[in-house]
Amino acid sequence: MDIKDIQNLIKFVSKAEVSEVKYKTKDFEITIKTPLAGSDAVYAQPAVYHTAPQAVAAPAPVATPAAPVAEKAEAASDDSKYVTIKSPMIGTFYRKPSPDKDVFVNVGDEVSVGKVVCVIEAMKLFNQIESEINGKIVKILVDDATPVEYDQPLFLVDPS
Repeated sequence: MDIKDIQNLIKFVSKAEVSEVKYKTKDFEITIKTPLAGSDAVYAQPAVYHTAPQAVAAPAPVATPAAPVAEKAEAASDDSKYVTIKSPMIGTFYRKPSPDKDVFVNVGDEVSVGKVVCVIEAMKLFNQIESEINGKIVKILVDDATPVEYDQPLFLVDPS
């Protein structure tokens, strides 16, 4: 079974509105699980995860409300000289190829075009994300093993 057949099977399962399909041959086995129509259980967890840090961060700047605004303005002007590596898909962001291996890149590491910087897992497929620019990693914007959205910034790279 090639990737096109798998993609067609995924499309069929999503249109059929079933929760789970198993396909097995003597050499190959695949299980596709989807939320049932009208079920928001899969989407509720990432939404809660993203809103929780905002709620925690909001009470902190009560003492000096002007300082965070100035700090954010400085950060925005500093970040403008950096190039952003963004997520090409929705999935789970991983900094390591496997739990017992080292991370792909750290802050301060040099990257070149084609160097793998992370892995994004989507539907049990692990997709290596490669750098499209040469430079130095300045900031990692996503925590390991967290959900990411399409076009979400992952890394800031200094191209100079």
